[in-house]
Amino acid sequence: MNCLFHLGHPAHFHLFKHLIDKLKRENHRVHIVIKEKDVLRNLLEDAGMEYVNILPEGKSQGKAGMVRDLMRRGKRLIDYVRKVKPDVLVGTSVDISYTGKLLGIPAINVNEDDADVVPMYAWLAYPLATSIVSPESCNNGRWQKKTISYKGYHELAYLHPDHFTPSREIVSRYTNPEEDYFIVRFSGLDAHHDSGVKGIDSHTAIQMVDLLGKHGKVFITSERELISELENFRMAINPSDIHHMIAFSKLLIADSQTMSAEAAVLGTPYIRYNDFVGRIGYLKELENEYQLGFGIKPGNPKMLFDTVKGLLNQENLGDIYQERRQRMLSKTINVADFLYEIILEVVGDGRV
Repeated sequence: MNCLFHLGHPAHFHLFKHLIDKLKRENHRVHIVIKEKDVLRNLLEDAGMEYVNILPEGKSQGKAGMVRDLMRRGKRLIDYVRKVKPDVLVGTSVDISYTGKLLGIPAINVNEDDADVVPMYAWLAYPLATSIVSPESCNNGRWQKKTISYKGYHELAYLHPDHFTPSREIVSRYTNPEEDYFIVRFSGLDAHHDSGVKGIDSHTAIQMVDLLGKHGKVFITSERELISELENFRMAINPSDIHHMIAFSKLLIADSQTMSAEAAVLGTPYIRYNDFVGRIGYLKELENEYQLGFGIKPGNPKMLFDTVKGLLNQENLGDIYQERRQRMLSKTINVADFLYEIILEVVGDGRV
């Protein structure tokens, strides 16, 4: 079998890396194409994975730029697919859906955001996709009939215990894993579906760093520029090590969906502070059913700081959240193995 993966975000590298490894071990051919985003290239190169960058000039700004990028990526992807002749296209990507339809190749679109949260993406990607693979907690609206659902989350494709064991030795490269430390994460909030979305502002961030700093070391990881008062806390880290840092962190404060979910499946309590709170199915499940984190909308700084203080004062916090994590793991699956079986099924059925 000949498979092509399209990666457009560092989270996609993690989502598919164990699946790609398994395909290679089973002697299937794998091609990786990317559009550049944040540390995606670093992760691929650190893992020794070969790839083709179909948008080396980077993302353009504005709606006109987005359309221009879509056309550039499309032509380049179609040319590359014609060259390598894959049996299946896999990714969280608009591009693979129309490329697959045009060239008669099955396209499996893997996504965990509800359709009404990413409406433009859903409108462009889902009608032409062969199959959509999403968590049971995700609502794909009018495209639910072509959705293959599973019990779990993207993050369980790479942070499931079958794949990931946190390393104190790796954490010791950055700090003492036996001492309390905290991670504060700022998302870029620059995707098309992030338009108008608010997260953690600089004033709130400074207050948060001051509060957390009284209880341990504070590390900031950010996709956006930081003011000087916060830049001193930026964590210089190999991107491949971040999940080990999250696993031993006492608490994560973030306006990022992905890193919040990563903390949850690792059993690290998180507080998510952005306008997506209450809108995304898989995060609502992690927060409400499994109580692995908190979602608070911007404009509620008192609630934010009261929640942080409550967690800081909670006895046996780590043990409580590890118990909740075990309950979550008992009801969910190894998503990488599930995706492997889906690819075999789709290609075997000859779905087009």
